[in-house]
Amino acid sequence: MTSLFNVLELARKKLIKKVFWPSSISVFGDTSPKNNTDQFSIKEPLTVYGISKLSGESWCEYYNNTYGTDVRSIRFPGIISSKTLPGGGTTDYAVSIFYSFIKKEVFKCFLNKGTKLPMIYIEDALRSIWMLMKADKNNLRIKSSYNLSAFSFTPNELYLNLQKRFKNFKIFYESDYRQKIADSWPNKINDNYSRKDWGWKPKYSFDEMVEEMIKKVSNKLNNE
Repeated sequence: MTSLFNVLELARKKLIKKVFWPSSISVFGDTSPKNNTDQFSIKEPLTVYGISKLSGESWCEYYNNTYGTDVRSIRFPGIISSKTLPGGGTTDYAVSIFYSFIKKEVFKCFLNKGTKLPMIYIEDALRSIWMLMKADKNNLRIKSSYNLSAFSFTPNELYLNLQKRFKNFKIFYESDYRQKIADSWPNKINDNYSRKDWGWKPKYSFDEMVEEMIKKVSNKLNNE
């Protein structure tokens, strides 16, 4: 949080023109609506990470409203990327599974098969930042952080999509502490403000993300 304060102060002093703060769906909690969670849904996060993100959103809004600082933010869903190895986060099963698939290994999933979570492919996540930062400030109604959506799926839906390509691919489910975290998050995000204020629309569908991940993880493993 100290680094955010430092950057916000530099922006307040006009030493930085614009600030981007990455937030997360982790700001939502058990009391938030699960389906089509809207921009202003109640936010009572369960994790330290979510609490920190929500605090950051509040500070961004404060600097926006009090000093006119140009601070912009996105609440990212789970980001799926082949560029970095999964680090144990709640949505990281959706990256790890591709490595098991390419290696033809049995995949152990730490979430239940029916746990639906919102996700986004890395290329769309990066493009969303560019779009928001290029947008006319006068069109941006949200001063805290914008909801963002691409697609939602369950571990079982992802597994079945992969199994169509390799019928002997196997998975087993053994949920751990991350299940409680996942259960507190939305199933689907309503991002109408992003679509109306700065023209957001994802390019990658669920199926297109799967195709890209298979290709890129395969190339990555072949080059190791």
